[in-house]
Amino acid sequence: MRLSHVGAFLKKRAENVLALMLGIMFLAFIAQVVFRYFLNFPIGWTSELTVVMWLWIVLWGAAFVVREDEEIRFDLVYGAVPPGARRGMTVVFAIALLVIYLFSFPAVLDYVLFMKVQATAYLKIRFDLLFSIYILFAVAVIFRYGWLLWGAVTGRAVEILASDDVGTKS
Repeated sequence: MRLSHVGAFLKKRAENVLALMLGIMFLAFIAQVVFRYFLNFPIGWTSELTVVMWLWIVLWGAAFVVREDEEIRFDLVYGAVPPGARRGMTVVFAIALLVIYLFSFPAVLDYVLFMKVQATAYLKIRFDLLFSIYILFAVAVIFRYGWLLWGAVTGRAVEILASDDVGTKS
C-alpha cells in the first residue's frame, strides 16, 4: 500500500472523528435547550460537554483535517509578491513557527501533565486528558511546518502549500 493511500485513509478517519465530535456537541446542545427551556430543569453537564467538544473540534480539525490552503489568513502581501519571494516568506515563517512551537513544547507538556490534579465540575474529566488535544495539535503543527520548510528549501512542490506555484522550481 502506498504512503499516499495511508495518508488519505487517516485523513478520512480524522474527518470521521471530527464529525462524531460535532454530533456529540450538537446533541448536548439540543439536550441543554430542551432541559432548560422546555422542562425548566437546567443541567450543567451539557454545557460542559459542549465546551469540551468545541475545544477538541477546533484543535483536532486544525491539526488533522484542515489543509494548509483552507486556513484563514490575510495574504495581501503574500499574494502580491512573485513566487520566489513567496518561497522565501514560507521559509522564514516556517522557521519562526517551528522555533516558537519547539521552544514552548516542553513547558506546555509539563503544564498539561501537571493538570491531572484538577477535573471538570460536572463530568469529572481530568484536565490533563482534556488538554491533551493541544499536545497532539502542537506535534501536528511542528510536523506540518517542518514539511512546509522542507518543501520550500528544496524547491519541491508540497501538497499542503496554499498556492500551486509556491515551492515549485522557477
